[in-house]
Amino acid sequence: MKFTNGYWLTRDEYDVNSPAEAFEAEKEGKALNVYAPYKRILTRGDELNLGMSTIKLTSPVENVIGVKLTHFDQDTKGPSYELNNSDPNVDIDVTEKKASLKSGDLTVTLPLREDFDMEFTANGKVLTASRNKAQGEILNHDTNVHYMREQLAVGVEDKVYGLGERFGNFIKNGQVVKITNQDGGTASEQSYKNIPFYLTDAGYGVFVDQPQTVDFEVTSENVDAVQFSTEGESLQYYVIYGPTPQEILHRYTELTGSMQLPPAWSFGLWLTTSFTTDYSEKTVLKFIDGMKEHNIPLDVFHFDCFWQKGFEWSNMEWDRDEFPDPEGLIKKIHDRGIKVCVWINPYIAQKGKMFEEGKKNGYFVKREDGNLWQWDLWQAGNAFVDFTNPDAVKWYKSKLQALLDMGVDCFKTDFGERIPVDDAVFFDGSDPKREHNYYTLQYNKAVFDTIAEDKGKDQAVVFARSATVGSQKYPVHWGGDALSNFKNMSDTLHAGLSFLSSGFAFWSHDIGGFEDGPDTPTPDLYKRWSQFGLLSSHSRYHGSNVYRVPWNFDDEAVENTRKFVNLKLSLMPYLYTQAAHNTAYGNPLMRPMWFDFTNDLTTHSLDNQYMFGTQLLVSPVFNKEGHVNFYLPAGKWTSIIDDSETYNVAEGKWISKDYGELDLPVLARDNTILLRNPKAVHADYDFTKDLDIHLYDMHEGSTSVAVVDQKGKDAGKVTVDRSGNQLKVTTTGLTGSATIYVHEDGKVTKAALDGANATITL
Repeated sequence: MKFTNGYWLTRDEYDVNSPAEAFEAEKEGKALNVYAPYKRILTRGDELNLGMSTIKLTSPVENVIGVKLTHFDQDTKGPSYELNNSDPNVDIDVTEKKASLKSGDLTVTLPLREDFDMEFTANGKVLTASRNKAQGEILNHDTNVHYMREQLAVGVEDKVYGLGERFGNFIKNGQVVKITNQDGGTASEQSYKNIPFYLTDAGYGVFVDQPQTVDFEVTSENVDAVQFSTEGESLQYYVIYGPTPQEILHRYTELTGSMQLPPAWSFGLWLTTSFTTDYSEKTVLKFIDGMKEHNIPLDVFHFDCFWQKGFEWSNMEWDRDEFPDPEGLIKKIHDRGIKVCVWINPYIAQKGKMFEEGKKNGYFVKREDGNLWQWDLWQAGNAFVDFTNPDAVKWYKSKLQALLDMGVDCFKTDFGERIPVDDAVFFDGSDPKREHNYYTLQYNKAVFDTIAEDKGKDQAVVFARSATVGSQKYPVHWGGDALSNFKNMSDTLHAGLSFLSSGFAFWSHDIGGFEDGPDTPTPDLYKRWSQFGLLSSHSRYHGSNVYRVPWNFDDEAVENTRKFVNLKLSLMPYLYTQAAHNTAYGNPLMRPMWFDFTNDLTTHSLDNQYMFGTQLLVSPVFNKEGHVNFYLPAGKWTSIIDDSETYNVAEGKWISKDYGELDLPVLARDNTILLRNPKAVHADYDFTKDLDIHLYDMHEGSTSVAVVDQKGKDAGKVTVDRSGNQLKVTTTGLTGSATIYVHEDGKVTKAALDGANATITL
């Protein structure tokens, strides 16, 4: 939202007041209160007829400083994000000339009785600052709506990332971003997952703790600052020091909630019925058995909307005409070693028993006149489950429990974005403007908790579309309704990297795109998206009006799917260990290149390739020609698909190469110990048993890697000690047989363990 007319003038409809100085500061326990009037106080008479902002500085987590700007101290209705407070030690210093608060290495300092300036520094370096006239209490005198604004300075080369799922440019500098969840598809400025948190490559991040709409002007209105504003009389935000992106995200998730590790089986391939296609028990079993006939491992089958009757979504009842014996069908699927997921949403159509129950018991959002808030968008007479009503939550969970009792394993929690604001009344009196984004947290929590209570938290997983702050506690999320073309495939990756830079660990997308064009996904798009999808943390085939089984495209599509499903399953000892360790620290499994190569400035702009864990680089193919331009940071790189593809890069290098339909760049960096099991047929297996140990250009000295069990706990370890051309391999906790493959300068040397050890001379 823009308030100025150029740099010097204010837009006609706004009155803007900004702190002119920090007049006084006082310590309050572990907080520092600063009083900042809207003009310099030179005489006692200047204190009259004048407003001021109260700036409250706190630290809930070490190296995190909270800033609350308040004009009028007014009560605010809920909901509010649930934040953690570890009560760290702080150092507060107030002198005649300045006031400061220090938490860990991060310090905020304000001069007193001078032009307003609030600086955030760490180890002697200025990270960012709120300069003179950056803050504002703002009134639109045409509408009588009040706003609070902050502008935090950015440096000459600073880049801004994050702000949730965004389908435009990965780097956010120059963008206008509205933090409000909307069902806008994947080719617009709107987003299903809006997170008021941004990450910079200057060593810090900023989280704006406001559930309602927050407007960001990222070096757009004021090109020297990130501006954020929201309606109301106060504004709360936190500056988070790293300095690495991993540390920033660690502290952000310490504050907003720890990431949850999904069950191992969820990392396998998910296959769906697709959306508007015809399907019945016969169709479902035909597809599942077809995957087996084509030797394509499958871990989850998903029933999309029409497992229920049309006009009755989401009433949680099977369409008995198409599925006369759902319990029997689920058992048949389970007997094939496959989990079952069903689609749901929190919008209840007027046609159906669930609507009658909800209306009778007051379980839906209402209008101010006492009637239900309904519309015909999506389903006729939609009403919205009111998750602020504890009884409504219990009722909704009971419907889910009935499905779990049938054998359903998890739910695709669709929608959650189109939550009413105007003329909306929630059970607990929550402010509808704050509920709009927050609703998805309540919705997905209710579903996740139901599964966790039934099956255990380690087996709980949802497949969610919408998200807000804290939703990282309820994985997994997928990217929404993508268009079936190469450009939107690339846009999808940009959105995923933005989302994964915003405090989330796991992410998926509709392989092949969701919105089918007149020619459906072409075979080349389907194959390239399959590679990308099966090299993402979670992998699901889904579409709108076309079945996504690979044999519907061509023979190479079948071979391609088989190849990359098997590749992913073989990598599960590496992937699940990386997932467990990164999740525990608050970091994503898939991540932007610059996370792991911070000192290589070229990586800071890369958005069409990514790291898959800390050791593997993936560069998807985004065209039918198979041409890829990808960048390699300094080091040795070896393809895990084709051992003959190696690169020895001294100072970082762009590679331009054409790949056949069954290949793409998937490269291991030097000094990588990659544990694999090529015989895996599901994603959930004993990751310590019968491993292949791949060693890629090992460095001098000792290198170790852990491997986790199916619960994500460390269960084994491989250590490689190198001295010249001799490698000594030592293992603990591994069972069965193990084969060692040493990849060195394009050559492969094979060896076997002697018990738990091996010595290899190259």
